[in-house]
Amino acid sequence: MEEKLLYKIHIKGYVQGVGFRWRTLREAVSRDIKGLVKNMPDGSVYIEAEGTRKQIRDFVEWCKKGPGHVESVTADPYPPVNYKEFRVEH
Repeated sequence: MEEKLLYKIHIKGYVQGVGFRWRTLREAVSRDIKGLVKNMPDGSVYIEAEGTRKQIRDFVEWCKKGPGHVESVTADPYPPVNYKEFRVEH
């Protein structure tokens, strides 16, 4: 079993009000990634994504394209917390 990684991802740009969180949920579930996504007060989107190295790499690449207009994506590694599902937080 491949080691699970957790990345905290911040996405900036025109990414709220365009279905970004719901598309992220669909992408994460289809890739078997666990974690969460939520809108931030500054207009960005925040994601915690847990999966294998390849799953996370591919997911971050998807985030760079995502719905709306993505200006920047930062993804930083953290110790895994063993999420059981992927959810949208409000």
